[in-house]
Amino acid sequence: MAYNLLKGKKGIIFGALNNMSIAWKVAERAHEEGAEFVLTNTPVSLRFGELNELAEKTGSIIVPADATSVPDLENLVKTAMEKFGGKIDFILHSVAMSLNVRKGKLYDDLNYDYLKKTLDISAISFHKVLQVSRKLDAIKDWGSVVALSYVAAQRSLYGYNDMADAKAMLESIARSFGYIYGRDKKIRVNTISQSPTLTTAGSGVKGIDGLLDFTNRMSPLGNATADECADYCVTLFSDLTRKVTMQNLYHDGGFSKMGMSFRAMNMYNQGLEQGKHMKDDE
Repeated sequence: MAYNLLKGKKGIIFGALNNMSIAWKVAERAHEEGAEFVLTNTPVSLRFGELNELAEKTGSIIVPADATSVPDLENLVKTAMEKFGGKIDFILHSVAMSLNVRKGKLYDDLNYDYLKKTLDISAISFHKVLQVSRKLDAIKDWGSVVALSYVAAQRSLYGYNDMADAKAMLESIARSFGYIYGRDKKIRVNTISQSPTLTTAGSGVKGIDGLLDFTNRMSPLGNATADECADYCVTLFSDLTRKVTMQNLYHDGGFSKMGMSFRAMNMYNQGLEQGKHMKDDE
């Protein structure tokens, strides 16, 4: 059901690759709610993705941009302002990648060149988006900028590796830039800490099935889906959240506030019993 929450609003959406992407779902929901936007991703991602389909569906244009490149971002923001005849209302930053994770490097054996790329792509790019937007005075007063994060920014999660450091930096940037942008332009800057989600990138992470099952058992409301995350993003782009800024907002079915659930403990106990039998057999 659409509520016209974004009627007349214009924006930029980073990171849509295919229909498994959270950014893709956000674009679909924003379109349903009346928004217009520019879609962007890296030139390499555009070759492998299906963004033309989304652009056609939502009446959007695609502007290739490397989120780590200031010249690319300047061109992107200027193009969006030209298309819409002025300032925009919202930006979604859904950009993250770790070569250490892809190459199977453990946290106590990181490749530091890879780490620099992880931080640049997954966190510093957010600062670049905000800084370029501010210098070009691209966002209307009371506009909204949202980036996607994860609970590993606060808690150690096995296998999340240097992406945890990147997400911690991402959330810090939101707070620091949120103060400046809010003070001067009333622009909101927030991060959403989403449940683990089976995106194209996520599906390639070792152990993702186990993580999804564990967090679903731990969360009173169950894991939040990509579609549900899109709904949440829409509310943050809308005028209904004009006084929400500098926050890391958990959208995880309650996982972040749990210690242990009955369902998770029950599964653990089953595994414990099996382990005891195996040991006895040996």
